[in-house]
Amino acid sequence: MAEFDITIAGEVNLDLILYGLDETIPLNREILATNFELTLGSSSAILAHNLAALGRRVGFVTQCGTDPLGSIAMERLAESGADLSRCTKGGAKSKTGVTILLPHGRSRRILTYPGIMFDMTVADLDLDYLASAKHFHLSSLFLLRGLHAGLPELFRELKKRGLTLSLDTNDDPEDLWDGVLELLLPYLDLLLPNDDEARRIARRDSIEEALDVLSARVPLIAVKCGSKGALVQEGGRRFAVPGVSVQPVDTIGAGDSFDAGFLAAWLGGATAEQSAQAGNITGALSTQRPGGTEAFRDRGLMEEFLRDHAFHFHLARASRK
Repeated sequence: MAEFDITIAGEVNLDLILYGLDETIPLNREILATNFELTLGSSSAILAHNLAALGRRVGFVTQCGTDPLGSIAMERLAESGADLSRCTKGGAKSKTGVTILLPHGRSRRILTYPGIMFDMTVADLDLDYLASAKHFHLSSLFLLRGLHAGLPELFRELKKRGLTLSLDTNDDPEDLWDGVLELLLPYLDLLLPNDDEARRIARRDSIEEALDVLSARVPLIAVKCGSKGALVQEGGRRFAVPGVSVQPVDTIGAGDSFDAGFLAAWLGGATAEQSAQAGNITGALSTQRPGGTEAFRDRGLMEEFLRDHAFHFHLARASRK
């Protein structure tokens, strides 16, 4: 049996969230927020944390800085039970990345200092460790610039060793959507974009056209559509999976939390539809607390929410397949 259900290589940082700020912020004035939260950030770390909280065996590889922010981020991540034995620190003056988020209702500003995010290369990864899982996942492709040169060979080798592969690109800060991405798509078993990312990757105006293009290259695509749920393309079949109705506290990290639920079910043998239903549940759960992991750190809330929305039913159905 594989040592892990999934291995993930990616970035780690903290999210600093300032609430109650107007969309138009004047210069040279002291503007007061109504609330502040510090949470574990970065798509890769949020996914690793939440998958482990859901009971999957997760191996996570990252580099963090030697600063206090790095220590706090890694302590938060360790609480989940994810294996961090291959994580390393940068040099003496290395800095962990940080993201400042300014929520404005349904939209938000995202300001990121990458810090050490760009530094990790494929040479820093233990290939045997990554391959000791059934599945490998990569998030935040465009923030992991140091990995780009070696990623096609890494994906090729992991496929040769029998792993399935998934990718959530997240946003491209340069809005180019090219480079190594084109080389990785043929190796993927699963792509997990949101609707805007899918259209940008495919360079199409509508999600329907985007899925027509992407489905010729990736066998399974689960598109996150916020409160509307998910749109899934599996081969030639396309279907919508309705979302879970909740009153959100904060939608930060909901997409990464969808990924966690989808992968938790899919890696257990669930169908694409069951997996998308599971992802909608965990995405909705994430919105019940600030940031992407706080709802999963609250064990009582998480267990009650998952029970009330029959999340374990999806996993049970998977295990009976």
